[in-house]
Amino acid sequence: MYKFDKTDVKIVNLLLEDGRMSASEMSRRVGDISERLIRYRIERMISAGVIQIGAVVNPESLGFSVRADISIEVESDVLEIAKKLADLESVTYVACGIGQNDISIQLVAKDTAEIYYFVTEVVRKLPGVRKTTTSIVPIVLKDVYQWRIPPGLAENTPDGQ
Repeated sequence: MYKFDKTDVKIVNLLLEDGRMSASEMSRRVGDISERLIRYRIERMISAGVIQIGAVVNPESLGFSVRADISIEVESDVLEIAKKLADLESVTYVACGIGQNDISIQLVAKDTAEIYYFVTEVVRKLPGVRKTTTSIVPIVLKDVYQWRIPPGLAENTPDGQ
């Protein structure tokens, strides 16, 4: 497990605020740490697979203003069906679970008619799909790219070390 300190947490939070923020701006805002050390820490976290830096597309800005969560029960190979769903353009999230539902997906669409078509004509027609449950999601308050590192994970080492 990657060992965070308070400075790492501050750096990650600044990157969440603006993924293009310069090392010099981060150094100024974190205080008492050089640009070079900021860059080193970012590269170390990227190399360790702790963070990744990239663009996040806002589906609403492209006209995909309706989201739906779809829970799926299957009677055959869960992973095979999940992989097929992951390849579909309008699917933004796919996860396999243990419990009442085998697969959970999130879908973006331009309207509810697209959601209906996708569920009835695409998902339910996949071989092995037994049942679907669809929920329209009118408001998303927090998404995965907004998740912050819990402060309790930071080791009690002096900042900047």
